[in-house]
Amino acid sequence: MPYAGHVTSHKDIECWLTDMDGVLVHENKAIPGAPELLTKWRENGTPFLVLTNNSIFTPRDLSARLRASGIEVPEDCIWTSALATAAFLKSQSPGGTAFVVGEAGILTAMHEAGFIMTETAPEYVVIGETRNYSFEAITKAIRLINGGARFISTNPDATGPSSEGVLPATGAINALITKATGKEPYIVGKPNPMMFRSALNRIGAHSEKTGMIGDRMDTDIVAGIEAGLHTVLVMTGISDPAEIDRYPFRPTEVLASVTDMLDES
Repeated sequence: MPYAGHVTSHKDIECWLTDMDGVLVHENKAIPGAPELLTKWRENGTPFLVLTNNSIFTPRDLSARLRASGIEVPEDCIWTSALATAAFLKSQSPGGTAFVVGEAGILTAMHEAGFIMTETAPEYVVIGETRNYSFEAITKAIRLINGGARFISTNPDATGPSSEGVLPATGAINALITKATGKEPYIVGKPNPMMFRSALNRIGAHSEKTGMIGDRMDTDIVAGIEAGLHTVLVMTGISDPAEIDRYPFRPTEVLASVTDMLDES
């Protein structure tokens, strides 16, 4: 079901960016067709990156988790909001200073980008995903932002999934800090097209020949459109036809799942 305003097909795409949850995996199980599509891309030498707003885990962690789900993705083919955030901040202030709230994903990325972690007058306060938010750390972040530190966040997702139900996520903590400081964060992860442009730079791809596969209209598709990419919405995540109709924009293509790309990828 291609959008009539576009003439391209996924057959014409040379490089791919793809979301992880809802596209490749669901509840820690591979979505049918996903392992085969990734294998075909590797065999064909098709450049690709798996994108995720999750900033808890390092690419090595995520690669191991995907492998346990039945999907082989090398760690250098994973691009997280933590990596995108660190790359952006490095471009803004090489060797800068930051106070970071988060776990291994964002902490490792910031260290590898050359940042110094400090609680004393940092240039940036960076809020990432964690399952161990502390009142003390949030209070420190608020005071540092009030003191002049720039407020950065890895992603805007207000909730995350768990087997027991939703969990408060980065966006919820962003909102708490915004309420206390009156300052809005600059968010690097999806739907900011900044994350896609940094991913394109990572694999040396051009937007005209790159596609984005996602399951969310409000993050994957809108950011892909704004970054100038061919966009593919799959129905294996949270979106359905009624969801598509709620938005004023449309993906280039709508497919039932990534299985529909196997014969022609």
